[in-house]
Amino acid sequence: MANHKSALKRIRSSEKKRLHNKYYFKTTRNAVKELKSITDKKEAQEKLPKVISMIDKLTKSNIIHKNKAANMKSKLTKSIAAL
Repeated sequence: MANHKSALKRIRSSEKKRLHNKYYFKTTRNAVKELKSITDKKEAQEKLPKVISMIDKLTKSNIIHKNKAANMKSKLTKSIAAL
């Protein structure tokens, strides 16, 4: 167990950040899954910018790597174009 005040604070703050990041990443994953399950091309094209925006926000706050975000966006765009 940590003995210093700063270490205790770091534990508290890192746990809070972990839960925050986990929530937003899970929300984005659910949005991606929902977008993939849509079979109507027009509806999918309407939702795509929102999902891409969510992915970009995760990248901006370093929750996911920028290359992973680029791959996700590319695959989503290709799958919607193929509908």
